[in-house]
Amino acid sequence: MTSTSLPDSLIATLPGVSYTDPGIFAQEQERIFETMWFCVARAADLATPGAFRTVDVGRESILVTRARDQSIRAYFNVCRHRGARLCTEESGEVKRAFQCPYHAWTYDLNGKLVAAPNLTKMPDVGRTEYGLVSVATREWLGYVWVCLAENPPPFEEEVIGDVVGRLGDVESIERYDIDRLSVGRRIVYDVRANWKLIIENFMECYHCATIHPELTEVLPEFADGYAAQFYVGHGAEFGEEVQGFTVDGSEGLDRIPGVSQEQDRRYYAITVRPQVFINLVPDHVIFHRMYPLAVDRTVVECDWLYLPHVVDGGKDVSRSVELFDRVNRQDFEACERTQPGMSSRLYAKGGVLVPSEHHIGAFHDWVTERLGARPQQERHMGV
Repeated sequence: MTSTSLPDSLIATLPGVSYTDPGIFAQEQERIFETMWFCVARAADLATPGAFRTVDVGRESILVTRARDQSIRAYFNVCRHRGARLCTEESGEVKRAFQCPYHAWTYDLNGKLVAAPNLTKMPDVGRTEYGLVSVATREWLGYVWVCLAENPPPFEEEVIGDVVGRLGDVESIERYDIDRLSVGRRIVYDVRANWKLIIENFMECYHCATIHPELTEVLPEFADGYAAQFYVGHGAEFGEEVQGFTVDGSEGLDRIPGVSQEQDRRYYAITVRPQVFINLVPDHVIFHRMYPLAVDRTVVECDWLYLPHVVDGGKDVSRSVELFDRVNRQDFEACERTQPGMSSRLYAKGGVLVPSEHHIGAFHDWVTERLGARPQQERHMGV
């Protein structure tokens, strides 16, 4: 048996094919995105009964709406008659029901089949049995999460568990009252890169001194290459002369009242697998949702959340938005620059992670195990 020897300082990455093979991406859709809790919408965007949004989760289109009883419902966006897509718009609102544009089968907001041509002549067709097929839903932090699995994993372990694993407890994030904040700005990015490259980038700061001059001015410790996520419970401290988490370090907006003294003037970054990034600062929260659409394409929807009176009062949020918008664009450009290299023969066996990136190895192992294979480091070392 042969093995590839690496210096102790280096850990092997996934091989390049993991980022380029549509077959592997299809496995990730099936075994990761379609089996885990997946964040699909801000609940406030579904403000009234009949408001809806359609979202791609893995290989499926999911219809998310608010019912008459104010609950959030989610269904496969597929008509039970001949399989036509029920809603083709990304978002909108219906008055009472969803009607298939093909044969006019009609479903109420609870998913029940309520009308169809000649339906009264088919008394043996069950209105519930042939209604829309529902998907498990949860609301947390003001967002809607869905799970396509027939037996969804415990939300507390899978989603809240990732937050606790990063911050040390759930109370630390609850102090930001994220469910009560308002969207001050939303930017959607279309990134020509594999979803894992984006997660890997978000998890490390080895690149920060190179491509994030504005961020390292506000968070000087990031210039040393260690991301805040590297340490459980740690938040990167603002620079001494920095007044707020803004593009020029100037004063931010009204501080979220629940933020503790220990959390003040600190930045916390959290990865919630498989597709959410949360950034916490004293006066706002930045919430990313990734939608992997192809092996080399990922749409990222990013919300900047502030206290309601900040948004309703029309206060200028541009300096705080501009800081992380620049960070995002710098990151996504780097990911797009990396994507072509994944196809190179030089990356057939992958690359390496330096010590400040070693925690990414655990993410690689997690992905590999979800796909039912051995941990990638063992394979690379020829075990």
